[in-house]
Formats: sequence, C-alpha cells, structure tokens
Amino acid sequence: MTHASSRIASIKPFQAVEVFQAARELEAEGRSIVHLEFGEPDFPTPAPIKEAAIQAMLADHTRYTHSMGLLAFREAIAGYHHQKYGVAVDPEQVLVSMGTSILAQMAMLLLLEPGDQVILSDPTYACYANFVRLAGGEPVHVPLSEGAGFQLDPAAVRAALTPRTRALFICSPANPTGVALRPEVLAELALLGLPIISDEIYHGLTYEGAERTLLEFTDRALVLNGFSKYFAMTGWRLGYMIFPKALREPLMRLHQTVMISAADYVQYAGMAAIARAIPECETYRAEYDRRREYVIERLASIGLPLGYRPQGAFYALVNVRRFSGDSLALAMEILREAGVALTPGIDFGAGGEGYLRLSYANSIENIAEGLTRLDAFFKARG
Repeated sequence: MTHASSRIASIKPFQAVEVFQAARELEAEGRSIVHLEFGEPDFPTPAPIKEAAIQAMLADHTRYTHSMGLLAFREAIAGYHHQKYGVAVDPEQVLVSMGTSILAQMAMLLLLEPGDQVILSDPTYACYANFVRLAGGEPVHVPLSEGAGFQLDPAAVRAALTPRTRALFICSPANPTGVALRPEVLAELALLGLPIISDEIYHGLTYEGAERTLLEFTDRALVLNGFSKYFAMTGWRLGYMIFPKALREPLMRLHQTVMISAADYVQYAGMAAIARAIPECETYRAEYDRRREYVIERLASIGLPLGYRPQGAFYALVNVRRFSGDSLALAMEILREAGVALTPGIDFGAGGEGYLRLSYANSIENIAEGLTRLDAFFKARG
C-alpha cells in the first residue's frame, strides 16, 4: 500500500489554514468574515512590475535562464544591497529562485547531515522547523519572552549549542511578532561563529530605526530575501539568497537539480521592481505603519494591550492567555461568534500558545471592524 514517508509525516500542518477554510465555509453560508489571519499584502503589484513582465513575455523571455539567475538581475540585487545597506555583494554570490521557501529548504539540504541541529526561536514561523526536519535535521528552540520584547538572547543561543549544532535560523523583522532584532543582537549572534540563515523577507517593511542586514556583521550569512512582501508580489514566486563564496558550486548544482532556474520573465519583473517600483512601495509602507499604530492603540483601548512594540512586517502577537490556553480553540470560537479570522499562536511553536496573531495587511476599515467585533467578543466573556 502506498504511503507517505516519515519525513512527510514529520511536517506539522498550518492551523491558520484550518481557520481560513472554516472562514470560507461561513462566508459560503452568507456570514461576514473579517480576514486578519494571513500575511499577504492587500495592495496590488505596482504597475511598472506588471508592465515589465508583459513586455518580457512578448519579447519571448519565456525560457530557461542561467541556473543562478539572469546576470543583470543579480547585478541589480547586488547594487540594491550596496545602496541600501552599504555592503559589497558579488553578483556571483546571489542565487535567484522561485521564492524564499525553496531557498530556505535548499539551505537546510546544503548544511545538514541527518541528526544535525538547527537553532530556532520560539515562537517563530512554522515552516522553518519543517524545513529542518525535511533535511533530516532536528530543530532546537530557544524561547522568546514578551517581557523582553521578543528579542532573541545571544546568551540563550550560546547555551543551546551542542556538538551537533550546524546553523542558526533567524528572521528579522519577524513573523509572528513583527520584532526587528537590535543591531547589537545581530553583532553578538555573528560572533558565535555559526552559519546563520537570515530570513529578511520583511525588509522594506520596518517602521522604527534603520534596517540592518546580517551581511553587515558576518561573512558566514546565508541571507534570504524576495519580492513577496515589500513589492506585493506573493504570487510571482521570486526570491534570492546571498551566500558565502565557498557555497556557490554546491548551491548551483542543487538548484539545477530541484528548480533548473527561476522563471525568465519574472526576473525581468524583479529588475523593474528594483528600478521603478520603490516610490509606490514606499506609499504602501507608510500605510502599513499607519495601520500598525492604529492596531497598537486600538488593542490597548479594548483591553488587549501588547506587552512589546512590533517594529516591522505587518503582525501583532496578541496575548490572550487570561482567556484561554488553547489558541486554536479560541481562534475558532472567535471566528464562529465574532466573524473574525485570526491565526492561533500555536502555529508558531509552544511559545506562541496563548497568543493570537493579527495581520494588518488589510484595509484600515476592515481592521477597525475586526477590532470592534473582538472588543464585543471579549467584553461578553468578561
């Protein structure tokens, strides 16, 4: 009888999808649902990006490219990083692929032998641990504290090191908290001497302080970034990895095997994003910031104050432990009774239990309505 492998069995499902599917069923029955569960920009992909893709397709840019990506695109990415962060990036150290998820998985396959360990924060984005497990590795979680602003403590990471530790996986600004790691934290983490995979997909969506890339602090970084969030291109599936020079040849072989290359015309869209779409995306960023401030203030007014301050992305992790220790059950109850879809904190690890993640990647009118409904729900519970 055909069955899935043990690796597949180790993958934990997204509870957010369960909430979303239940929300869709309620909508099919005529219920009004406010969607605050998913982290997908509600803004359209800027016109210059779409126009560039259309022109590229009309010019027959629909074939395989170099497996590392178009050289002109990799040069544009390198230039973007130099202009924004002041770091020198060799285009030969840039790998373009179809989204950061496949690149994160490739990083795990590249670095890990079976039984090797990767340190992750808790809470953290659910897929990271799945990526580790799929490569035969073991995720090791370092707890974060709301009281400490959900900052990763380098001393706690150091204490979690074992002879089997092969890498540290970080995300800043983070999903699900929206917290950006402080520069001094990044500097201390770099001193650990480990390869560090740094997911910087929410760069561009930082609202307080200068954005800092891990590339400023270490030459052992594998930095993941892409066009889904800041450039509102989730469905385009376009991302890249900046990596140490020594990894170029094995990474190229791996990418040739699993992906061949990123889509040709989509890379032209990426070049247009860097060259012509940033002014429009900055208006998106300003609106996210307005929503962030509104969410922080409104949560406090309805008795759900945040115990920390999110600086980036478009998430707030709301502590609801005084109401329930089962975030999935509470999220489903809120959905059924209040018509608001939220992500249960347990999706992000044991440290997320007792929290609900609210995404403000939605219009401020919908956010306001959702918070009004949440206010009524929690007031009814006393």
